[in-house]
Amino acid sequence: MQLSYQFARRLALTGMAVSGLLAVMKIFVGTQARSTAVVADGFESAADVISSGLVWLGLTIASRPADDNHPYGHGRFEILTGLMMGMILAATGGAICWNSWTKIGTAELPPQAWAIWALIISIFAKAGLAWAKLFYGKRVGSAALLADGQNDFVDIVSGCVALAALGLTLADPARFAEADHLGGVAVGVIVSFLGTRVIRETAMQLMDTMPEDAKLSAIRQVALSVPGALDVEKCFARKTGLQYHVDLHLHVNPDLTVRDSHVIAGSVKSAIKRQLPWVQNVLVHVEPADTP
Repeated sequence: MQLSYQFARRLALTGMAVSGLLAVMKIFVGTQARSTAVVADGFESAADVISSGLVWLGLTIASRPADDNHPYGHGRFEILTGLMMGMILAATGGAICWNSWTKIGTAELPPQAWAIWALIISIFAKAGLAWAKLFYGKRVGSAALLADGQNDFVDIVSGCVALAALGLTLADPARFAEADHLGGVAVGVIVSFLGTRVIRETAMQLMDTMPEDAKLSAIRQVALSVPGALDVEKCFARKTGLQYHVDLHLHVNPDLTVRDSHVIAGSVKSAIKRQLPWVQNVLVHVEPADTP
């Protein structure tokens, strides 16, 4: 698990570096080429630096081992950073919308064509980051890394929108003079939508929302594969960082001794942790079955 955290942190740092370079490039190019859409996309990339930094911070703190004050570990901080990242994205999107909207109707020179290259470079760079973060975030179960990957994926969409808007303005400045500004507004709307989606998903995890049915079924199947385990009455799971904590009510033969029941419970716990790597710990409560 420490290896997973370390790789995820390195991926977050890589995202910070790439997003920082793209932000500087697009803001500079957009300003010099007089493109509102490119500047808006640049500020969106600047927000990505902050969001990736939060992901790195969350993964760093979440990797700390459990202690007396945090018996379940520090994994919740990783989810909390995902929530904060969603808030930052929603606020950034609103600011981009407002800034681009205020420029509509103002008399300005049309943007220059060479600004397109900044968007093309950004789209390809973000495509690589999005694939890496979404693939690895899903593999290790990192809410913050998945949120950051979704952010990078939306960057691709926003970059394409900005590219289309800039292209329209360049193709026919007389008819589509406002297309570049409207593209900036569209970028802001997309970023705000992503931010609210991330806020919802991470908030549900902080509220101990149960995992999907497939995960609960897998826990039950592994538990019942242990000799002596007759039934699973209740199965609860909550996410803490990259893994889940499971509470299990296990039915065993009522004629067994406490020692024998404890052995079965220990075997169930070991089997679940061994076969399901996304489970961090299992608390097994033993109950007598209705019939032996």
